[in-house]
Amino acid sequence: MRRVGFGRGLAAALVAIVLVALLAGCARPQTFHQEAYVFGTRVDLTVWGESQAQATAAMAAVLHEFDRLHRAYHAWEPSELTALNEAIASGEPATVSDELAEMLRDAQVLAATGDELFDPALGALIELWGFHAEEFVPREPDPEVLAALIAARPRMADLDIDGNVVTSRNPAVQIDFGGYAKGYALDRAVAILLEQGITDALVNIGGNVMALGSKGGTPWRLGIQHPREPRPLATLPLYDGEAIGTSGDYQRYFDLNGERYAHLLDPRTGRPAVGTQSLSVVITPREAAGTLSDAASKPAFIAGDDWREYTRRYRIDHALRVADDGRIEVTRELRARLQIPSGIGPVVVVD
Repeated sequence: MRRVGFGRGLAAALVAIVLVALLAGCARPQTFHQEAYVFGTRVDLTVWGESQAQATAAMAAVLHEFDRLHRAYHAWEPSELTALNEAIASGEPATVSDELAEMLRDAQVLAATGDELFDPALGALIELWGFHAEEFVPREPDPEVLAALIAARPRMADLDIDGNVVTSRNPAVQIDFGGYAKGYALDRAVAILLEQGITDALVNIGGNVMALGSKGGTPWRLGIQHPREPRPLATLPLYDGEAIGTSGDYQRYFDLNGERYAHLLDPRTGRPAVGTQSLSVVITPREAAGTLSDAASKPAFIAGDDWREYTRRYRIDHALRVADDGRIEVTRELRARLQIPSGIGPVVVVD
């Protein structure tokens, strides 16, 4: 009898093990989402996988990192960056973290590549126009103050970075990473997700997006926002390691006397750039693709009709511009990947 009981117990145990294995095998991959508000914009994380616990932990780690970056490099609330700006204004050297020193060096290269049309040293100009605030007051800056700041010509090239010690030859330099930090955060997010064992995800920070892996073997798909209508201008697949960034005049702006004043400022005039409604770049897989997707769209936007020259400088073949008259210009490489809804146009393909 004992043998019979033992055999039945063993059989029951084996059945239980098989059932557990079958149930585990039946777990189907799905998408897990997490949203937050960081960097003054909406953040959307999507993970494709089987384990909700793993996805939740990974996304929490990413959002924790985003919060750290937001607090460390805020341009006007107390942060390591504002401490650096205070030292520069007083003509004193500042000792910064390894991370900030590397970010400054990288920003110097990116700014120089784009003829300094996009330059994080223009924080004082951004503040002068009232964009160092969550709510914008419709007003133009004092002409004399604006002229003096343009004459001072603050540039990233004015910084000397010796190890962790930063000095500036120009006290008018004030660093603002508003056009750099979101892209940098994309790269950090992907690194963290991989560390957490996540191989398929999509990270969206206010329209700056980076893809990791795929969604069940098919590419991630997303839309490019129409700058004047509540619908996508186009949709496209985004492949593993690619990032897309868009600069536009339709998010951070104010209207004054019938004119739109956007936060993308032309350092040559000291005024909001004109001629372009939006400009998108797709960065094919490379090191720091996320950072480049954020920074490289800025000089091309500001350059207006010369936009293609500046995307070439950053070795970007996939780009799209919406001119101020609504004309859409797109590179041949990107046009081949776009699906453009009917009624959108005209579309001009450029080399």
